[in-house]
Formats: sequence, structure tokens, C-alpha cells
Amino acid sequence: MRVAVQESALLAFPDGSPVRAASGIAPFGDGWLIVQDDATHAAWSRQGVVTAVRVADPVDGLEIFSSAAGTKHRKPDFEAACAVTVDGTPGVLLLGSGSTGARMRASLVTPVSFTVAELSPVYSRVAAVLDIPLVQLNLEGACLVGDRLRWFQRGNAAAGIPSGSVDLDARALLALVTGSGVADRVGVGDRRRYDLGTVGGVALAVTDALALPDGRVLVSAAAEDTPNAIDDGPVVAAALALLEGETVLATAELSALPGGVPKVEGVALRDTIPGGVRLWAVVDADDPAMPSRLLALTLWW
Repeated sequence: MRVAVQESALLAFPDGSPVRAASGIAPFGDGWLIVQDDATHAAWSRQGVVTAVRVADPVDGLEIFSSAAGTKHRKPDFEAACAVTVDGTPGVLLLGSGSTGARMRASLVTPVSFTVAELSPVYSRVAAVLDIPLVQLNLEGACLVGDRLRWFQRGNAAAGIPSGSVDLDARALLALVTGSGVADRVGVGDRRRYDLGTVGGVALAVTDALALPDGRVLVSAAAEDTPNAIDDGPVVAAALALLEGETVLATAELSALPGGVPKVEGVALRDTIPGGVRLWAVVDADDPAMPSRLLALTLWW
């Protein structure tokens, strides 16, 4: 499998402020919704213009969060973005990482509204099925596989946590988010674990997931040298991996860009081509002053 970067662009709002900490991308209306994991707004990219879309209410009056300001622990940390349809209306389901109690929420976003739901009972069940301590949760990708939502745990070899996934009843989860369901009805099961290999002694770990039309799943991965699910660390490599069940069929490492290794945290399908796919990918700069990057990728297998 091989991957090529066809285009690369820095993301900014019309006032020049950067799109921060891009953590996911999904089709949205006539464009693409790009999630900022340290803000209460996402970025809606349409024909080269980026506008803000609210995905959560302010937290104690704050709209953006950072380590420097001492507010990182309050951020929503939406890490997964999955296109869904609820009662015939298309939208994007955003899911928090679960790495703290404040990050166990979902937001269902449409072009005209958003609905936020607290999901801590579901996160507890996910941790139990993954067989990891709740404090080690770091759920960073999700995709729809049939009627199931496959939710991916970003592994951390330093903490003894493998990359893995569980499947949830997607309809029951969406009912819970919209207020018409209950947590007990959200079935969680089918644990899978993945060995994506290592680069420079650092394990590759899942950062996002995309269901392909043929039923396989493509994941982005980063080899980030960090001791836990909260702190950033140096990224020594990034890659895409093709999965079938728990089997890693193939991987393709991403070449370094100006500024270093691209820490891809979100992938979305543009279209299919003979023997591969064309993708959008978003790169988190791990620096709130630096704009996130949008990549146009072509992947062949």
C-alpha cells in the first residue's frame, strides 16, 4: 500500500485565526466539518471558505482551551467525527475522547442546530468491554459499519494499552444523544485489538477511522511518544492502515511535511479510484498558535 500527498493547505477562519487542533473531518452539508478538539466550535470548509459552527456551549464562559491558559482540562475534546442521519436529517456525530469526566459527551451537529448529551455510563461500559481502566480511555475515531458504530481506542504502549475497538448499537446511541433513548439500551461488544507495528521504538496507535465501501476499515495512526492519554509528545511517524476484522492487511507511512511528521487525526473519503481511494486528512499541529493542515491524499493498494 502506498500513499501520496496531492495538496496541502493551512486552515484559518476569515479573520485569520487558525483552525486549532484538528481532530476529525466528516462530510457536512455542501462541505466538510473539521473538528477542533480544544474549542466549542468546529470549522465548516466549503469551496475554500472556512466558517465557525457551534458544537457545544461555552464552558464557564470559555470558547477555547489550552495548557498555557490552564484550561486544557475543561475542553470538550471531541476526537471522533462520524457522518450520521437521524430522522432523515444528515448531520455529524462528535464524540469526546473519554480521557477525563469532562470529555464523556457527544454532540450531534446539523447545519442549523447542535445537541449535546452526557454519556458517562456508555463510556464506562466501553472501558469495561475493552478491559482497560476508565482513566486510560482515549477514544479517537469512530465509523459506521452497517448498523454498528465502531469506536476506536488509541493505544499507548507506554501504559500497556493496545489500540482496539468496540461496536455499539448505532441507533440506540443516537436515540440516547437526541433524548429519546436510555443508556442501558446501548449495546457494547465485539472487542477487537490491533497491532499496527512500531517506528523508532514507538508503537503506532489509531487516531481516526473510516469505513470503506467494500466493508474494510481504514485507520490513521501516529507513533507519539507520550506516557498517557492527556499529554502531547513527539510524533516520530504517521501512517494509514487497512484493516479487515483484527487483521492489519497493509500499512503506508506518511512522509514528513514542512514542519515535521504530519500527525493525522482525521480522515474522510472523497471518492474511490481503481485500486484505491482519495481522502481528505487533517493534521493537528499540537500548537494552538499554529493552524491545522488539510491534506488531499491518494491511497493505492
